[in-house]
Amino acid sequence: MSSLRLDRLLTLCIFRHLRSDVPGRGGFRLPVLMYHSVSDRSEAGVSPYYRTATSPKVFAEQMALLLAEGWEVVSLKAGLEALRGGRATPMKVVALTFDDGFRDFRSAAFPILRQHGFGATVYLPTAFIGQQPIQFKAHECLTWDEVRELHQAGIEFGSHTVNHPELVRLPWPEVEREVRDSKTEIEQRLGARVTAFAYPYAFPRAQRELVGRLRRLLCETGYESCVTTDIGRASAGTDLFAVPRLPMNDCDDAELLKAKLAGAYDWLAVPQRAFKTLKRLMSWKGGTNEGGN
Repeated sequence: MSSLRLDRLLTLCIFRHLRSDVPGRGGFRLPVLMYHSVSDRSEAGVSPYYRTATSPKVFAEQMALLLAEGWEVVSLKAGLEALRGGRATPMKVVALTFDDGFRDFRSAAFPILRQHGFGATVYLPTAFIGQQPIQFKAHECLTWDEVRELHQAGIEFGSHTVNHPELVRLPWPEVEREVRDSKTEIEQRLGARVTAFAYPYAFPRAQRELVGRLRRLLCETGYESCVTTDIGRASAGTDLFAVPRLPMNDCDDAELLKAKLAGAYDWLAVPQRAFKTLKRLMSWKGGTNEGGN
């Protein structure tokens, strides 16, 4: 089924030959892989591009490929530190991120990461992290005891707001509470500083005033990075408060994953941005604010 994907077809047949990196040229770029659920959850009827679940079997295959290809697999914090290292940085560093704090990270993803010695960053919507498992998007989230256990095992945790709202639809005081309160709770629960933030839904890059205001808020609150749903890899010149990522799901076979890591998927950032701009213009015409996907 993945062979019918237009993004895969164009990536492998055209852009892999035009845009793939040549070691030693163009500087180090950091691929940041964006996962959500690692489970056998059915996404029948959802376009492969928009799926967010990766089966444990496929996830294990993807991690085995990273190991076999010689990638150093790290948390976002470690990846950004490598990016700042410049020319001395190994060329094959990739960061793993997991949004939404689903419980299957602990049961399905973490054992594989631990087996290979891989790092990762997990972003928590704190309203759904409790003493007992709480459902979010019809999926159980981690408990605070499990978060502490994973933190002690070396997993980095960041904020995904409190309630996972569409921030563009909220009054600014509520945006501030979502950003600040989530960070405060994770820090209190773990006894550790939280510096990573993941923007929920589509990043409103076209709204420059809002993006600038959010960046100032994140800086003032003590965050050091913000990952987005924008497609691409991070470079030395990337704004650390608008870090692009590469979406991952069950349809990412070995060839597509290797192409994404090499930069052949970065072309999709242009049509993605054009689509978001068009969507925003249409929402203005209809008298509504921009939402996210």
